[in-house]
Amino acid sequence: MKHLYGITAAVTTPFYEEGDIDIPSLKNLTDFLITSGVNCLYPCGTTGEMLRLTPKERKKIAETVVDTSAGKTTVFIHCGAMTMNETADLLCHAKSAGADGAGIVTPQFFHASSEELYHYYVSLAGRTPDFPIYIYNIPQCAANDILPETIERICKDAPNIIGIKYSYADLDRTISYLGINDRRFSVLHGYDKALSALLMLGCDGTVSGVAGVFPEPFVKVYESYLKNDIPGMKYWQKICIRFCDILKCGKNMSYFKEALKLRGITQGFMRLPQLSIDIGEVSRLKQELEELCRTAHIPLRY
Repeated sequence: MKHLYGITAAVTTPFYEEGDIDIPSLKNLTDFLITSGVNCLYPCGTTGEMLRLTPKERKKIAETVVDTSAGKTTVFIHCGAMTMNETADLLCHAKSAGADGAGIVTPQFFHASSEELYHYYVSLAGRTPDFPIYIYNIPQCAANDILPETIERICKDAPNIIGIKYSYADLDRTISYLGINDRRFSVLHGYDKALSALLMLGCDGTVSGVAGVFPEPFVKVYESYLKNDIPGMKYWQKICIRFCDILKCGKNMSYFKEALKLRGITQGFMRLPQLSIDIGEVSRLKQELEELCRTAHIPLRY
């Protein structure tokens, strides 16, 4: 089974001004990320605005990214939704569309016990038993947190659940996840500001929204890590941190959209209820990105 590793770019969903999905820009973005050297792609997650999309739209995005990547990089489709039936439908579609695997966020909004989370994931994994799945744990947004001991149980009964994408800055929990299944459990983190440290700790990589906009410094961090180039890794990590700060770490997706527009990759429109940033903030963003790109020798315009 394939797994996520290295720099996995969380793919932004481009929109037209009226709110429809901009498929040509999505193809352009996919090509850009592959050309920039990311190891994997992860559409339809938080960065992809999953809960603002219909199931039909999510399937079209999955098909577009898989077809555009054409086997040049690993593609895992995020399939978590508000209902189990919709999640299962998206999961089966991801497999039939030719994706390499899937991610499934914990159930959202309503509280789920550890026992309920166990049954949820084991049941879903049984729908596609030979298709690799990553649990996606982002408790600050989903309102449910999955414990290491629960995942241990899940792995015993659902061997195609092979890893987790953890998006909360809890180092002790990360260490516990790394020990699951006799340390054969794949752990990717979403805390980009600590990417270098997390790689050294044993994480397989990151699933990063910021890397979906400026992949270049993240790719450099991972390449430096593989070469055991500690000075290089430290330098590029500092650049990554600056990009994270400027882009608000993904807390407001309109910064990602505007940055991609500045790079000439997508049009930069948001879908309601979220609005685009105002003209003054656009000016500030452009100035800060131009300065950082000059420092890091990264072209702002792609």
